Amino acid sequence: MDMTSPQTPMADWHMARAALEWQVELGATEAICDAPINRYAAPPKPAAPGAAHMDAPAPAPDPVAEAQALAAAAQTLEELHAAMDAFAHCELKLGARNLVFSDGRADARVMIVGEAPGRDEDRLGKPFVGEAGQLLDRMFAAIGMDRHAPDLARALYITNILPWRPPQNRDPSVDERAMLRPFVLRHIVLAAPDILVLMGRISAMTLLETSEGITRIRGQLRECLGRPAMPMLHPAYLLRNPAAKRDAWADLLALQAMLRTD
Repeated sequence: MDMTSPQTPMADWHMARAALEWQVELGATEAICDAPINRYAAPPKPAAPGAAHMDAPAPAPDPVAEAQALAAAAQTLEELHAAMDAFAHCELKLGARNLVFSDGRADARVMIVGEAPGRDEDRLGKPFVGEAGQLLDRMFAAIGMDRHAPDLARALYITNILPWRPPQNRDPSVDERAMLRPFVLRHIVLAAPDILVLMGRISAMTLLETSEGITRIRGQLRECLGRPAMPMLHPAYLLRNPAAKRDAWADLLALQAMLRTD
């Protein structure tokens, strides 16, 4: 209330001023506020210059979404190779010597999709060149097919789910398969084979999105991207289980029959 207003008696104003001066002489330095003040609390830190305008932290990148975008932008196999080489979210790349992209004729009717490079594949930069790869070549030679065949009707095109070798040839993890699957799907679209051969458990699980075991679904005609896809036993499995070569031979004959009837 304004003590000098006409409604305030002058005596009351002088009394209030005298009381205030007496408090000052006693050493009072502050008046009592409506709300209590904690004198022991640390003073608030001053805001950093421009803090109010700082952007929020960027969200963590989504490797699968980035792989999908990079793969979709590739219009040729050469561009797809470059996109995979530029992909920075798969740590397998850090320990690998080479990106293992493909081998054979890209315009072949049959495209084989294996699992991942091994030591020899990592060293040479081509899929299926080790002991398992030599068996694969003999298997398909038995039905007149070859990755290096000049005749398109006999040619093969070969790639893998993973382009980089996992340490100690371990199975690819779920995350690794998920982030690299978009590149494999785009690889299939660009190569445009008539028939896919899904060589081994990892290849079948990844492209067919199934948890069924390879020994159960081998030889059964499935579909991937609108194309017939046949799961087969991996040559590495056949080297460990020679008795299963009979099943592999039956699947090769079925593949040969499909090619003859198309």
